[in-house]
Amino acid sequence: MGSFLREPFSRPYRPTFRQTGTVVTDHRFPVPLDHDDPDGPRIEVFAREVVATAHAGRDDLPWLLFLQGGPGFGSPRPSGREGWVNRALSDYRVLLLDQRGTGLSTPVSARRVAELGGPAEQARYLSRFRADSIVLDAELIRRELLGGTPWTILGQSYGGFCVNTYLSFAPEGVQEALVTGGMPGLTATAEDVYRRTYPRVAAKNAAFYDRYPDDIKLVRDIARRLADHGERLPNGRPLTVEGFQSLGLMLGTGDGHDRLHYLLELAFADGGPELSEVFLEQVGTHLSHTGSPIHLVLHEACYGQGANPTRWAAQRLRAEFPEFAPDPDGRDPLLFTGEMIYPWMVADDPSVAPLREAADLLAEHDDWPALYDPARLRGNDVPLSAAVYHDDMYVDFELSMETVRSVGGARAWVTNEWEHDGLRVSDGQVLDRLIRMSHGEA
Repeated sequence: MGSFLREPFSRPYRPTFRQTGTVVTDHRFPVPLDHDDPDGPRIEVFAREVVATAHAGRDDLPWLLFLQGGPGFGSPRPSGREGWVNRALSDYRVLLLDQRGTGLSTPVSARRVAELGGPAEQARYLSRFRADSIVLDAELIRRELLGGTPWTILGQSYGGFCVNTYLSFAPEGVQEALVTGGMPGLTATAEDVYRRTYPRVAAKNAAFYDRYPDDIKLVRDIARRLADHGERLPNGRPLTVEGFQSLGLMLGTGDGHDRLHYLLELAFADGGPELSEVFLEQVGTHLSHTGSPIHLVLHEACYGQGANPTRWAAQRLRAEFPEFAPDPDGRDPLLFTGEMIYPWMVADDPSVAPLREAADLLAEHDDWPALYDPARLRGNDVPLSAAVYHDDMYVDFELSMETVRSVGGARAWVTNEWEHDGLRVSDGQVLDRLIRMSHGEA
């Protein structure tokens, strides 16, 4: 194992600072890399505690653990009392967890993972960064901060997947559970998920082109430029038609249609046949996974349970949906893809490419631990309140509702008022509704 796994963890100092209306304290926790080997190599997990200034001295204030979406992204960085955090601070002391490998937790990066050895060692290491390990980290942290007291957990998107894992294997640590846009299919394979995802993304494309019909020709012109002449992003990465199509990831957010349009209108802003430098720079930012390699190499592993290798399911199933073909001269309109992860994404991204062989091994892994216990969830008695977005592009509505019906104590609020990012953009309204549901007020 690389030396970065053997560093001492003697950091009792917990820096505290103030923001507008809040007191913020940083925490670092040593945890086992492999919870089945508690005396083995250790990594560090970072979390940020936020409390309203008016409540800073209260010892009886309940805790709320926030589990971020992803996988592979750090927790939000707060700036005082804003958004959903502001609503949470009325009732809770909030802990924003950088899930292992993200943010300020021991990072997963190609450079550091390469220190571990060859692809097999790298894949073995990366396999420890799924929801089952995240939940066990959270339990160690809870016991250190709260002792035997359970806490409220709030999961957004992939964080909601983690909530269901938590209730499967450590429900004693949970007082109440809140989920926004993240009720998973408990037995759904990667194939099941992507076979449902492609039609939803096609529908989002139709809505986008209905709003911006002139972009049909513009998108074709960009694709033809890429196919005929080639372009490179500022980091030297080639921009292919498939890479361009993957900008459709943003179509699942509330303002995603508009953001995509404003990006596209920059394509030929220089007035020539070449793509403009500002367009290429912004596309490069959208496509880069320098800060989130876990999102590429472990995304499909979110659905891996038992002897079901994912084998790059999104790539394999794409052939069933020929309307997504990267053909710049095909039938209009050219469709963007969504939250599908393809093997070329790893190979083409210079910051992640060293993990390509390890990613292929993970795609062939056929002995994944279970992420959910359907029988235990049926008998669940922890209140679970979930916001299910009817038009969610990323998480299938029918699979979500099937899970809501099969989990004891679960209640759903179905809405189309917001897209998948409702927690972030609703100024606390989504969280307020879930809290009131949990407390029997809605």
